[in-house]
Amino acid sequence: MMLQSLREMVIGSSSIMNVLTFDIEDWFHLLDHPSTKTEKQWANFPSRLDQNTDKILELLSDFNLKATFFCLGWVAKQYPNIIRRIADSGHELGCHSNMHQLVYEQTPAEFKTDLKEALQRLGDVSGKKIDCYRAPGFSITHENMWAIEELIAHGIKIDCSIFPASRAHGGLPNFHSSRPCKIQTASGILKEFPLNTASVLGKKFVFSGGGYFRFFPISLLKILIKNSDYNMLYFHPRDFDPDQPVLPDLKFVRKFKSYYGLRRCEAKLRDVLKNHNVIDLHKADELINWQSVQTHLLKH
Repeated sequence: MMLQSLREMVIGSSSIMNVLTFDIEDWFHLLDHPSTKTEKQWANFPSRLDQNTDKILELLSDFNLKATFFCLGWVAKQYPNIIRRIADSGHELGCHSNMHQLVYEQTPAEFKTDLKEALQRLGDVSGKKIDCYRAPGFSITHENMWAIEELIAHGIKIDCSIFPASRAHGGLPNFHSSRPCKIQTASGILKEFPLNTASVLGKKFVFSGGGYFRFFPISLLKILIKNSDYNMLYFHPRDFDPDQPVLPDLKFVRKFKSYYGLRRCEAKLRDVLKNHNVIDLHKADELINWQSVQTHLLKH
């Protein structure tokens, strides 16, 4: 299936969409690592979330921008003032799960319980209804697409969990679109904002957030962002914290992925925000003519 032009999907004259999002979790919320998996283990590490979230809020204030913050229910429980500061600053709140576990390691019952508790905690603290979601590690795969129906059943209208390329945490390399689309299920329709990809020699890769953004030089990032009509920018508080502790038991490759480029990340993002218009997920949703986008029929 040919990729659909964003110009066909967006209401109005603009044919470029850069969506800015942040996943609000602490520096020690590393996935697929034995010593950082459970809440009991997290208590062994000092939190840096308060100061790092404030750094993001100050950056956005400098540019007078709004973004979408996908937050853990655990953060709402442990640090409710962080959730309130985000909401009071006028930013959109989304759900990033409750306990930051990979979806493909959960049973449907475990996923349902985690989702319900996260939505309850975030809603209680913020006073807002949460209707957008991103899975930890983009960990919705072909084997656990049942999670899409659970999201719909619990009032989620927009999802940002699809990683349409291969990655350590699964990914969906055969997903039909790296642009906004709809997923049709027996329970209803979910609006999907997947990560965007670029392609070299037929191989798809992601560049617009996290460790990928930290790895690429700003000169290349600016070209890639400019040449894509849809970019899903995503970051974590730890991406802007070069002074965070280094976990001693990480293997070399994982340590490189987790800590490379931290000192330059904020400056690179400031460069992008200076030269590109960005919007939050709510605004992106409003701009899209959803009757015109491709629909993916869920089969599982």
